[in-house]
Amino acid sequence: MHRYRYGLTMPNRSFWQGRSVFVTGHTGFKGSWLVLWLEALGANVTGYALDAPSQPNLFEQANLASSMRSIRADIRDFQRLKNEIAECRPEVIIHMAAQSLVGRGYEDPIETYSTNVMGTVHVLEALRQLSQPCAVVNVTSDKCYSNREWVWAYRENEAFGGRDPYSSSKGCAELVTTAYQQSFFSPAMFNCHGVAIASARAGNAIGGGDWTSNQLVPDLIRAFLAGRPCLIRSPSAIRPWQFVLEPLHGYLLLAERLAQDASGLAGGWNFGPAEPDAKPVSWIADELARLWGNDASWLRDTRLHPPEAHFLKLDTSKARSYLDWHPRLPLGKALDWIIEWYGAYQAGANLRLLTSAQIERYEALL
Repeated sequence: MHRYRYGLTMPNRSFWQGRSVFVTGHTGFKGSWLVLWLEALGANVTGYALDAPSQPNLFEQANLASSMRSIRADIRDFQRLKNEIAECRPEVIIHMAAQSLVGRGYEDPIETYSTNVMGTVHVLEALRQLSQPCAVVNVTSDKCYSNREWVWAYRENEAFGGRDPYSSSKGCAELVTTAYQQSFFSPAMFNCHGVAIASARAGNAIGGGDWTSNQLVPDLIRAFLAGRPCLIRSPSAIRPWQFVLEPLHGYLLLAERLAQDASGLAGGWNFGPAEPDAKPVSWIADELARLWGNDASWLRDTRLHPPEAHFLKLDTSKARSYLDWHPRLPLGKALDWIIEWYGAYQAGANLRLLTSAQIERYEALL
């Protein structure tokens, strides 16, 4: 593996311009931000996903369907997925389609495993059957690691695990990715098959346009807009918070470099925040309430809830050393951008323009 020293770490427009990119999960929060950024870079984007998972949602608020090919279908429908990948002939696939909630995993573990595990199988199997050369970034989660609740950050060579269905499913998706890579898409044989695979594990992505249920920032914003206190399950839990563009920047860099060096960059990659930005839930709630004003507040939810991990951090040394990636937007500034976005929503502003403007502002930091 080579250490890259490109100086600026802006996504390379000459790489993305006119490139065919297949994004699964494009109607979700992170997927919508990613599509907007890819379009700004000049990529030809095809999205494959179910309908947006909430109302309202960023996909519709930014009117993304007007500027891309948007396929509404289930990642568990293998034949449909295979046909759409064949038609798209993607040079890059960013696989983000997932059941992404810990709580939902407890409610419906069958959906969680079938989407997160077999969905990954379907993407990779489609490439195997189609013999389609491609750079693939499979997005999993920081929760794929076997969390021992220790103070040290997890590195890419740590064991996978998960004590709840969602976390376990993401660990399984990592194992699937490794098995396909070693069985069918060996980096040493790249010249024969043309498929380069890496997995990306990120922390808690936050940003404007997130309306997901039972997630901290959307729950707070909904409560603030309604003028009521927000109930919070685990105020003392520490999470690796990062602005949504931070991990997306990592995925784009990884895809670019993967296409250039399949043998050196295949495998797992962590994209987490700077050490000081691993904060308790209560700290985020207090800061957002202060920034929002209007007597915004929160209360501890004392009802019984399924168990969740209390403490988890990611070691990003690998991405820093080999991709020259590191966090650019401090958490405090990220919260300012979040309040700006939801304030614009409240005022009826053009949210596609605002979201694109925040992407441009972020690019200026790179």
